Amino acid sequence: MKRADLAAKIDHTVLGPTTTANDVARVVDEATEAGMNVCIPPCYVDSVASDAGDELTIATVIGFPHGQADPEIKREAGSVAWKAGADELDVVLNVGRLKAGEDDAVADELGAVVASVPIPVKVIIEAGLLTDEKKHRACEAAVDADADMVKTSTGFADSEPSGATVADVELMAEYLPVKASGGIGDYETAMAMIEAGAERIGASSGPAILSGAPE
Repeated sequence: MKRADLAAKIDHTVLGPTTTANDVARVVDEATEAGMNVCIPPCYVDSVASDAGDELTIATVIGFPHGQADPEIKREAGSVAWKAGADELDVVLNVGRLKAGEDDAVADELGAVVASVPIPVKVIIEAGLLTDEKKHRACEAAVDADADMVKTSTGFADSEPSGATVADVELMAEYLPVKASGGIGDYETAMAMIEAGAERIGASSGPAILSGAPE
């Protein structure tokens, strides 16, 4: 895949607990230069959206990284992020409730976020914490919530694997477009995910990934 085409599929990401405004500015500059999107913490959305051009797609995270915020807080956080200038939301599914069999509650919570904003919502299912049976149920909840995409992981879960796998992308792509995220650091890995069905790549190594792509 040519570099420009791949760049449009990458959400260049900075979401660590020590992320500063300077870190975000660096990622925004790199993304703008290369034609990537960005995925940044909610607290920086307003300032980035105020300064960035319309060509930059800004994603932010809701309920990150564990997904266990009160449902009303998640809904309100999504609305606040959209009003601040976010173009897309990556919302963490409540894995604990899914594992407890509370699938309707999971779908209702996600659906409330989706209904509160007029922008695309991706559901992070944290695949590394789930059996295949639960991955299917998580994706079904995302479909029931009318989400736009499903995302493999936050990259912060204490699991093995903690990031994207080809098998998970293939499973999730049966339901919705997939954002593969976590552990994708080079062109070859990114292409393996795309060939498995991913339509978006989430990575903190956007420039390194693109450096391996043909012009």
